[in-house]
Amino acid sequence: MISEQVWGDTRVLWDYHQMGHALRPCSVAIGLGSHDLGVADAAVAAYHEGVVPLLLFTGASSPTTRERMPRGEAVHYRERALELGVPSSAVLVEPKARNTGENIRFSKAVLEEARVEVSSVLLISKPYEERRAYATARKLWPEVEIVSASSPMSLSQYVDSIGDASLVIDMLVGALQRLLIYPAHGFMIHEPVPDDVLEAYERLCLAGFTSRLIPSG
Repeated sequence: MISEQVWGDTRVLWDYHQMGHALRPCSVAIGLGSHDLGVADAAVAAYHEGVVPLLLFTGASSPTTRERMPRGEAVHYRERALELGVPSSAVLVEPKARNTGENIRFSKAVLEEARVEVSSVLLISKPYEERRAYATARKLWPEVEIVSASSPMSLSQYVDSIGDASLVIDMLVGALQRLLIYPAHGFMIHEPVPDDVLEAYERLCLAGFTSRLIPSG
């Protein structure tokens, strides 16, 4: 059983990780590869709504996606987009990135090679990765405007979609830790973390939701 305190702290982290950016027209939508096909669905929705004229999916495969997406995350995302009616001419693929920094750097290179002029990016990630994706892109691609987005869903809906509440909490905690430590390594910009978010994070760590933390030292 997960206590009410844990659920309350989890909601605090969930709300913080989401940026709340309003959708607006952008040069391109970049879908960050993962296990979650909802990223591709959100990118497709933006395309059909006329928010973006072009989609770029980025991602190789990882131990958690290799079985489900044997051809690579970006390739499976592209296939999903084509199934949902996006023409192949409006979809680019970057199949080599293995982390968020590479997602951004390699996507930028693909767009430069394709001679796509980019002034703004609709950056689409998993719901709990919005702020991390934004902070990374702002560090590595500061000359463009970033709109950070994900599939619109509540925490309970996301937990239901994953089917493992403890894993979701672990992922939220891990994402927060990276926001705290990665700026010092030059991986992302610093994002202010309110005291209530830090306190919720620390309580969740003490409660044992630590499987996605990077070991210190």
